[in-house]
Amino acid sequence: MPTTLLAFPPEDDPGQTVTDEAADTLENTPVDPPPDDNGSTKDRPPRRPRLPIISPWLRSYASARATVVGALGLWFHVTLFHLVRLPMYAARLVMRSPRGLQRAIFTAARWILHTESRPLRRSALDGTETEQYLKVMHDHDQRVKVRSLLAFIAVLAAWLAVSAVVAFCPHWTLWVVMVGLVAVLGYYGAPADAPIVASATVATRYVRLTSDAVTKALLALGIGGMKDPDSINFPAPITRDGLGWRADIDLPPGITAADVMERRAKLASALSRPLGCVWPEAAPDVHPGRVTLWVADQDMAATRKPLWPLAKSGTVDLFAAQPFGTDPRGRWVTVTLMFASVIIGAVPRIGKTVALRLLLLVAALDPRAQLHVYDLKGTGDLDPLRAVAHRYRAGDDDDDILYALEDMRALSRDLTRRAKVIRELPRDLAPENKITPQLAGNRSLGLHPVVIGVDECQRWFEHPEHGGEFASICEDLVRRGPAVGIMLILATQRPTGKSIPTDVSANAVVRFALKVLGQTENDVILGTSAYRNGVRATLFTRRDLGIGLLVGEGEDAQTVQVSHVTRQRADTITARARALRQAEGRLSGYAADQDPTPAQSERSSTLLTDVFTAFNGEARAWSETLTATLAQLRPDVYGGWGPVQLSAALKPYNLKARQVWGTDPITCEGANRRGFALADVRAALDAQRSQAG
Repeated sequence: MPTTLLAFPPEDDPGQTVTDEAADTLENTPVDPPPDDNGSTKDRPPRRPRLPIISPWLRSYASARATVVGALGLWFHVTLFHLVRLPMYAARLVMRSPRGLQRAIFTAARWILHTESRPLRRSALDGTETEQYLKVMHDHDQRVKVRSLLAFIAVLAAWLAVSAVVAFCPHWTLWVVMVGLVAVLGYYGAPADAPIVASATVATRYVRLTSDAVTKALLALGIGGMKDPDSINFPAPITRDGLGWRADIDLPPGITAADVMERRAKLASALSRPLGCVWPEAAPDVHPGRVTLWVADQDMAATRKPLWPLAKSGTVDLFAAQPFGTDPRGRWVTVTLMFASVIIGAVPRIGKTVALRLLLLVAALDPRAQLHVYDLKGTGDLDPLRAVAHRYRAGDDDDDILYALEDMRALSRDLTRRAKVIRELPRDLAPENKITPQLAGNRSLGLHPVVIGVDECQRWFEHPEHGGEFASICEDLVRRGPAVGIMLILATQRPTGKSIPTDVSANAVVRFALKVLGQTENDVILGTSAYRNGVRATLFTRRDLGIGLLVGEGEDAQTVQVSHVTRQRADTITARARALRQAEGRLSGYAADQDPTPAQSERSSTLLTDVFTAFNGEARAWSETLTATLAQLRPDVYGGWGPVQLSAALKPYNLKARQVWGTDPITCEGANRRGFALADVRAALDAQRSQAG
C-alpha cells in the first residue's frame, strides 16, 4: 500500500484550518511519485548500467599491445618448439606404423564380419529362441556379404591407384604416398597416453566464476546483515576481463565495499582460490555498497609483468602522471610526483628500495629535475643515480651525515627563497601562486623541481646528535616544500613513530606500503585508521615481491606491483637521462664533479662558534637578530635562515628558544621575543669541545 500524507495546518500559519474536503484530498495523496512503464519515476529517466562497447583489453594502447605481443610470442614459441622436434616426431610415426597397420586390419575385419552383433546372437541362442536367432543370423549374413563386397572394391581401387602412381607418376610421388601412409598408420597406432606431438605449453585450467559461487563466498564471510542470498545483486553479467573474471556486485543495504575488502583472505578461502588471485575493489563512483570483484587465473606474484614503458625510450614531465606499476588486472597505475611527498615502507628484502629507485628514475628522466639521493643503507642500490644526482651519498658515517645535513639546511633556505620568488611573480605568470611547467623551465627563476630520495631514512631521524634537526627540516619540507617544487621521498624498513616522525608522515601525500608485520607499521605508512578501514598491507606474504598498497594517487587504495627495473637497465636509463641533461646544460653538482669539498661539509661543526660570535657580547639576543648577524658572517651558509631554521639547527645541542627581553632597534622599545642566552650557548660549546678533546 502506498504511503499517504496526513493533513496538518501549514507551519507558517498555525491558525489556518483545513477543511474536511481538503483533508480527504491530502490523505489520499501518495508520497511516492507514480512510476512510468519502465518502472522509474516520470520526472527522472531510468538509470541503466551500460556495458562497454569496446572490449576492456582494447581500451588502452598498453593493454592492446601486451595482448597482441603475447599472442605472437606464444605462436612463435609453439612453432619453434615443434620444428625442433620434427625428427623425433618422424621416428615415432615410423615405430608406431606397424601397430597402426595391425589396428587398421583388426578394425576392418571386425567391421566386415559384423562383430558388433555377437552379443545379440548369443542372447538369442542362449534364450532358445530359434525364430529370433534365425532372423538375427540372416541379417548378419546379409551385412557380411555387403561389407565384404565393399571391402573388395576398396582394396581393388587402392591397388589400381597404386599401380597408376607407379606407372604414370614420377618416382618421388610413390615415396610421398608411402610416407603419408606410414604417417597415417603411425598416428593411428599411437597410444592414447603417449601422443606423437608433445605439448609446447602447460595447460592451465581456468575455473569459471559464477554468481552462485560468489554469493556463497560472500555469505561465508560472516558479515552481519548479509545472510539472505536474494539481498546480493549482480547489476552486470560476470565476464572475462583480461586474465581473469570480473563480477560487479551490489551488497545488501548498510554493507560497504570496505567490509568485504578487509575480509579478503576469507573471501579467497571461500572461493578456493589463492590469496593473490582474489582482488575486491570499491566503486565509489557508483555507491559505497558496489564491489568490483576480480578473480585472476594465476597468482599476481607469479604472472609475467610487462616492461616498464620508460625503460627503453621516452622523457618525463613531472607535472604529469607517470607509470609506476601494474594492478592485479595488468593495467598500468601512475604516480604524479610534482607537488607530492612520498613515504615507502616495508619489511626487508621485499622491494622497498626498488620502488624508491623507480621513482628516482622517473625524476631523472625530467631534465629540469634536480636529484638529491641518499643511500643510508650503504649497499649501493641507488648507485645508478650517481650519473645524474646533484647531491649523492651512500652510507651513514659521520661525514655522510654532515654532508646530508648541510644539504638539507641549504634546501631549507632554498624553500624560503622559492616562496619569496613565487610571491613576487606577476599574477598572470603564477595565478594560483604555484609553479607551472613554464616557470620550472625558466632557469633564471630557480624554480626547477627538486626531488630528494632517502633510503633507510630512520638513520637520519634516530641520529643521536642531528636527528632532531633532520626531523625539523624534513617536517618543513613535507609541509611547504611540494608547493614550491621540493619533493621528499622517504623509504624505511622500520615504519614506526621514531623512524618516521609523526609530523613528517602525517603530511605525506602519496604513501606506498609493501608487506608490513602489524597494525602500527601499517598505519604509520598508510595513515591513521587505515588498518581499521580495511586498507591492510599485512595481508601480503613474502612471495609478494614488489606488491603493495598505493594511497594518495586516487580516491581509494590501489594494489600495485612495482615495475622491476634491474640494476643493468637502471644504468642504461640514467645514461640516457645524463645525455638529456648534458644536451640542455643542466648537469650539476655531484654528477658534474662540482660536489662540495669535505672542508665545506665540515662547516656545520662551526655552528655553535658562529652563534656565539653573533651575540656580539650581549647576554641575550632575539632569534631574528642572531640570524641577521649569521647571514652577514657567512652568507653562503646562513643566508635565508630565519628563527625556525636556527631553532632546528640548535635543537640537537639541547638549546631551545625561550622568551628574551630586548630592545627593538627600530622603535627603541623593549619587548619579549623568542631568543637564546649567551650562557647556554657557551655551555653547549664547552661540552662540544670537551667531547672533541
